Amino acid sequence: MGAERRRYGRGRAARAFALPTCAVVVLGGCASMPDSGDVEQVKATKGADSQVRVLAVPPRDGAAPEEIVVGFLEAMTSDDPSFATARKYLTKRAAKEWRPEQLTTVLTEAPDAGLSEAGDGEESRSYPLSGELIATVERHAYQAAAPAGYNGTLRLVRQSGPEGKDKEWRIDSAPQGLVLGESDFLRNYGSVNRYYFAPGQQSVVADPVYIRQRQDPVTRMDPVAQTVSALFEGPTDWLRPVVGSPFPTGTALKAGVTSLTPDDQNQLKVPLNDKASNVGRTVCKKMATQLLLTLRDLASPRVDQVELQRTDGSPLCVLSADQAEAEASVPVRVSASPGNVYFVNATGRMAVVGADAKTVDEPTLVRGPFGDGTLRLGTVAVARNGQRAAAVSQDGQHLYAASIMSDEELADPLAGSNGAKPEDRLSAPSWDRNDLWVADRDPRRPRLLRLAGGEGPPQAVAVDGLDGARIESLRLSADGVRIALLLSEDGKSTLKIGRIERRTTPEGVTSVSVVELQSAAPRLDSVTAVSWAGPSRLVVVGKEAGGVQQVRYIQTDGSLSPAGGVPGLNKVSAVAATEDDDQPLVAVSDDGLVRLAPSANWQTMTDKGLSPVYPG
Repeated sequence: MGAERRRYGRGRAARAFALPTCAVVVLGGCASMPDSGDVEQVKATKGADSQVRVLAVPPRDGAAPEEIVVGFLEAMTSDDPSFATARKYLTKRAAKEWRPEQLTTVLTEAPDAGLSEAGDGEESRSYPLSGELIATVERHAYQAAAPAGYNGTLRLVRQSGPEGKDKEWRIDSAPQGLVLGESDFLRNYGSVNRYYFAPGQQSVVADPVYIRQRQDPVTRMDPVAQTVSALFEGPTDWLRPVVGSPFPTGTALKAGVTSLTPDDQNQLKVPLNDKASNVGRTVCKKMATQLLLTLRDLASPRVDQVELQRTDGSPLCVLSADQAEAEASVPVRVSASPGNVYFVNATGRMAVVGADAKTVDEPTLVRGPFGDGTLRLGTVAVARNGQRAAAVSQDGQHLYAASIMSDEELADPLAGSNGAKPEDRLSAPSWDRNDLWVADRDPRRPRLLRLAGGEGPPQAVAVDGLDGARIESLRLSADGVRIALLLSEDGKSTLKIGRIERRTTPEGVTSVSVVELQSAAPRLDSVTAVSWAGPSRLVVVGKEAGGVQQVRYIQTDGSLSPAGGVPGLNKVSAVAATEDDDQPLVAVSDDGLVRLAPSANWQTMTDKGLSPVYPG
């Protein structure tokens, strides 16, 4: 997300809101507070503007129960150290038991507090909380959910005030953790990709998590220290089975370190606890690689070099950003020709055109059987080295592979389908780092097929959790450990992300399976096209229930990307993007094959074109 943030900016112009119990500070500019006029009650900040900061205000003496409820809900949206002010709305017992760091519940809007329910006379009251639940966040991991009703309760009691003062209303029972509207959540938290190594490979895998955009109220850590600590904690449970980390168990920042700031040479010194004091140079370099790749996702500060230190301050190792990219196969660099877009032209041949928005290139046919007209093509995919391609015939019946850099005869098909209709045959193919994948949509024998090295024979891949749904299309991530699946069932299409697990027997036989499907776009009622658009980002075409078609960026965890929606385009049937977000987004619409470069409008590349793809 860091790259996306750098590309699209940090936020809109700062705004201030009048709150009944909280003060608002506007950062990054000058502002004056009005000295007259009415105070308007609002539920929460109305936009995800990271420059707006809410400061909690404690309850006033003799506050009514409704004021206590509103004040506590607003105090949860603040950066108050240890949420000390929010705790003042709680009884002493409840304040000790409340764990705001344990869970964050995200609603579409700030929670609604209903009318109080009868309690024990005038000594207690209960206020129901309601809203539309869209996600929960635990251990920094965002877990999107299909919009569903949320219900909670705040129970208030009257307790004696300090020094024998009159009784005051306080909250004796509250939902565990924070309950925030989406705008307040995005104002306080930002997504960062942590990077972990794929076992047995130099490639790294992005694992998105959310951290506080300013100092964390509980740990008092700044964003850099939070990010480093989150990396040390290890990958999310979903990704853990397919990635690894060289950090020794228990590695953490040196006790008491809550702030990390690079020097004027952009070098960051990271003091570690004694768990990592004896690691060798090779392991240390891998640790530093993970740190540098992870920290580059922060919008600021810039880190060009990292020095890992022992507890006594002596250096373990030093690594530059360039060395880190050489140490790991960074996904954004795996495509051999990211500036070229491949597609099927009006005559069923494979063509290529430059995607650079500064030039208008004429499409040219690729070399070999896919460009010479030997076969009429329906869909294509280009290997990440840019040398070979795969194509499904126009009738969807056969899958072929061939060079697109030299002339050769068309080889026998690698796989076939016996589906009765083209839409029941082979899907568009997709490559991971080495292998070729395709789905056979034959209703009588639906299968996900993998061809090792892009050669036969095809191997059926087990997919757990389909529950009767059929794979309509698929896209493999550059790291090869995740797959985006477009599924259909009962007339609806959904997007899910699966984890690819590989197991090799002592005899050298490798079995591959896709497990733990998780919804990637639960708020979209239907999804019609998808492409990877970053290490942990997708671009999707779909509709919300009762809505119109939209093209938007989402994170693989289901959260909204800061890139957000894409300028309107009519009847989009396909999209293509690359891990390098400086490259244009390409789509097929009523206007033909079009591209959208950063800070530009849609441009037509060619009037007619199908199945646009970048290498991958």
